[in-house]
Amino acid sequence: QVQLVESGGGLVQAGGSLRLSCAASGRTFSSYAMGWFRQVLGKERDFVAAISWSGSTTYYADSVKGRFTISRDNAKNTLYLQMNSLKPEDTADYYCGAAKYSISRAGSQYEYWGQGTQVTVSS
Repeated sequence: QVQLVESGGGLVQAGGSLRLSCAASGRTFSSYAMGWFRQVLGKERDFVAAISWSGSTTYYADSVKGRFTISRDNAKNTLYLQMNSLKPEDTADYYCGAAKYSISRAGSQYEYWGQGTQVTVSS
């Protein structure tokens, strides 16, 4: 089993930046593809970005491409999401997940989830 804990959320003005972190413990972090998703109250959880176990492959949602960067440090068992040029529509709870098999945009393919961290972007 993998335990995931997100951090780094907060309140930021539009145009600003935040870096989210997801600390993993338990089974070998480096063997999992990982992803970031976000959810607004009352709506479905949406894909944001994903990264392969080695970090060599990344996927992004069109809405964040060019502004967000996903990365990982397997030596530190940590996943990151650098978010630049933030917009009010980026406001959501952000979750990291560990995928069952390989890198994926589908939430159904993720086996473990963190508790989430809130990001609020003011206009």
